[in-house]
Amino acid sequence: MFRGCFGCFSQEKPKIRVNKCRDYPWEIYTLKELLHATNNFHIDNKIGEGGFGSVYWGRTTKGVEIAVKRLKAMNAKAEMEFAMEVEILGRVRHGNLLGLGGFYAGGDERLIVYDYMPNHSLITHLHGQLASDCLLDWPRRMSIAIGSAEGIAYLHHKVNPHIIHRDIKASNVLLDSEFQAKVADFGFAKLVPDGVTHMTTRVKGTLGYLAPEYAMWGKVSESCDVYSFGILLLEIISAKKPLEKLPGGVKRDIVQWATPYVKKGSFDHIADPRLKGRYDQAQLKTTIAIAMICTDSNPEKQA
Repeated sequence: MFRGCFGCFSQEKPKIRVNKCRDYPWEIYTLKELLHATNNFHIDNKIGEGGFGSVYWGRTTKGVEIAVKRLKAMNAKAEMEFAMEVEILGRVRHGNLLGLGGFYAGGDERLIVYDYMPNHSLITHLHGQLASDCLLDWPRRMSIAIGSAEGIAYLHHKVNPHIIHRDIKASNVLLDSEFQAKVADFGFAKLVPDGVTHMTTRVKGTLGYLAPEYAMWGKVSESCDVYSFGILLLEIISAKKPLEKLPGGVKRDIVQWATPYVKKGSFDHIADPRLKGRYDQAQLKTTIAIAMICTDSNPEKQA
């Protein structure tokens, strides 16, 4: 289903499995090692923060730069998300997915280690502190879009059981030194056994990116990620936020904003003004068309 959009362009608590033969490509760190790497989680080392906790920059004794996610509080929910992320990161291998560098689990500390991404997250370049630097030209935006799509398609089609991410958004797309996209943050992910087309579950994710059938009924399937990617694609093209507040407190989503321009064929009005017209017209139209297919309210039309 997901691949169709890009042709032209378990309920059980997961257990962290450790390979006794030590042929896995990640480390089981000690707390002492990660405290040393992050200067005791010093505030100056903090590079991100969210509902889960904080992310810190660090450097190992071997001189390798790392990012360390430190969970804010240890409870059943946090433990579940930690175990899920480590379980999934440990099984995926793809150039457009942020892989697991290692972890630590002991006492009340749950720490996940990743490769450090020097160009931060996509949201930083679209709406954050790097937005004014205009580092994302059209080729880079298309590369990020394609890379993100390939990472998601891998989750849906190349691993078993299949994985539904459930939180595709700009802040979960990280950029390496070459601005290659790395889809990250698998704490909300769902494992889908073969033969299962959808499941009903508690809604997780971020407003503005949630597929209607998921937001209303908790029906989760690959279509949820496809919809979220469509929103992300419009965001990459336009640098508009998924939701904006209009006068009077009314909220308008990015699809509602873009639809009138699409109907009139005014695709240039959707492109980020900071691009100053420096983009391929055919690519712009095709990419917008893909985004509109992905965000169609009928999931069957996303195929």
